[in-house]
Amino acid sequence: MRTAVLLFVVGLCVLNVTAALKICAFNVQSFGESKANNKKVMGILLKILSRCDLCLIQEVRDSKGEAIQALVKDLNRYDQSNSYSYVESERLGRKTYKEQYVYIYRNNVLRVKEHYQYPKQKTEGTNDTDVFSREPFIIRFHSPTTLVKDFVLIGQHTCPRNAMKEIDQLYAVFKGIHKKWKTDNVMILGDLNAACSYVTIKGWRAVRLRSDPKFQWLIGDDHDTTVREKTHCAYDRIIVHGREIISCIVPGSAQPFNFKENFHLTEEEALEVSDHFPVEVDLKPNHRYLLRNEL
Repeated sequence: MRTAVLLFVVGLCVLNVTAALKICAFNVQSFGESKANNKKVMGILLKILSRCDLCLIQEVRDSKGEAIQALVKDLNRYDQSNSYSYVESERLGRKTYKEQYVYIYRNNVLRVKEHYQYPKQKTEGTNDTDVFSREPFIIRFHSPTTLVKDFVLIGQHTCPRNAMKEIDQLYAVFKGIHKKWKTDNVMILGDLNAACSYVTIKGWRAVRLRSDPKFQWLIGDDHDTTVREKTHCAYDRIIVHGREIISCIVPGSAQPFNFKENFHLTEEEALEVSDHFPVEVDLKPNHRYLLRNEL
């Protein structure tokens, strides 16, 4: 018995310190052929993405569909200790301007159970579409290495001028997914433009994601997710719902990742990558599962 306990304790000590699952969201600002062909930018992107077990990429603007393929191919070469796959949304947008959401994930630690493109909603009696400029792209993962085994991500990039209406409408999206997939463990993430001139104190009171205490905003209003020194805005957010997933958040892990400082870049160099910092959060590992697979 003592030997078994000792082995368990030793095993926990030798487990990789990155055993927690890191989830990220990154607005890469018009990611397409130009950035994919820029070796310096791609090198920085690989360093950023290799920190994440799962990352929602936003503002993918590549009609040929080759930029993300190149990025994931290079990522697999860069980080050979893991294997990466991706799931992409439709090309979304009301007019000629189109974007995609892309989830890049380590397929050696995560499995996609299902994904769902939220549909355009018609207003009854009119031809008007719903409030979203780019409808959310939703994905459900199975995660054997973490304490929470199944969770859903709702990825969203709001239109700045309509940000508060879109954020509020995400409440209805959550309700629909809760009914569809019967799960409480939901994370809403992305560039919500949820700060500075795009929001008002009065307007926040009407946003159901803010007024409902069951939703926890892990990236707070005081964070800065912008690269430029002259701005201080928490545009990018991570919001969680569900007692199980909330209890599995590693305390203090939710924050923007300042790649400018971490990689010793000038502001000009960082802006070549994006004008946003990624936001990230860690989920607690299932030590028993990890130990069983390490020993």
